[in-house]
Amino acid sequence: MVETIQWTDSGVVMIDQTRLPREQQFVTCRTYLEVADAIKTMVIRGAPAIGVAAAMGVALGVQEGADFDTVCKTLAATRPTAVNLFWAIKRMRDLWFSLQGAAREEIVQSMISEAQKIRIEDIAICQAIGRNGEPLVPDGKTVLTHCNAGALATAGYGTALGVIRAAVSAGKKIDVFADETRPFLQGARLTAWELQQDGIATTVITDNMAGHFLHSGRIGCVVVGADRIAANGDVANKIGTYSVAVLAKENGIPFYVAAPVSTFDLTLASGDSIPIEERSPDEVTHVFGVPVAPEAIAAANPAFDVTPARYVTAIICERGVARPPYEESLRKLAQAC
Repeated sequence: MVETIQWTDSGVVMIDQTRLPREQQFVTCRTYLEVADAIKTMVIRGAPAIGVAAAMGVALGVQEGADFDTVCKTLAATRPTAVNLFWAIKRMRDLWFSLQGAAREEIVQSMISEAQKIRIEDIAICQAIGRNGEPLVPDGKTVLTHCNAGALATAGYGTALGVIRAAVSAGKKIDVFADETRPFLQGARLTAWELQQDGIATTVITDNMAGHFLHSGRIGCVVVGADRIAANGDVANKIGTYSVAVLAKENGIPFYVAAPVSTFDLTLASGDSIPIEERSPDEVTHVFGVPVAPEAIAAANPAFDVTPARYVTAIICERGVARPPYEESLRKLAQAC
């Protein structure tokens, strides 16, 4: 399985996800500013992976001797929707303040160790999500997924794809439909590439084919990731997720969300308060630099949408499976030791 991100003596090394699947190239970030740029430009993406990158960016900033508040603010300003980014920065900030008064070398090494610990924990969390979600996947059916919530979106193994990997490991005869996920094509480029590397049968479909196949009887469940989950179970995920959830409910197909507890944002009563990132309209009017729309035409490009909790069958995390009413089940899992 590909190494999404690692801490090395040379810097933070991450696979460049903007180049997949055409080429497998790695980027080395030697400063926190380079990490911030990698997050912003989607060299690294996916909520858990962004959290790991942010933690390593903070550690790099401390190693550089940069102003700590500036480092944290710069990294926090990269992408607004994924709450894991802010969770990781807070964890690093709490450690930083607990170390005040210690020798500089101790502070640096402790911050580096914490960032590496977050990465290792994330892989174990994804494996636990896979184990908890595997029983929900019906044998002999197709699983539909949207965007990329795999090893590339995490430190390894994946959330939604972790559930799929666990089901395959359990001996279930399943295959996968991967929505292409316009406009950035994370499904066609990344999910398809990942699953092909694992030898898991995968078919890429355009986003507007989802309803047709959900109605066909072939799909047994939908599994997606999440960038932020509100207290009532509303889920922010890649744009187009809401449409898939509505279509799944209309056709009686279970719709599952797989995400770590760090994605829960219980400070928000509902998804109405989740900030939605707006990206460049060029991503809509162009595909890899090639124009596909009239010159100077207006284009909207929200990167995420919010799926209301009423469309979510269950939320799978490392501590178990939450079901409605989510106000109770999510809080219970968040507080579990």
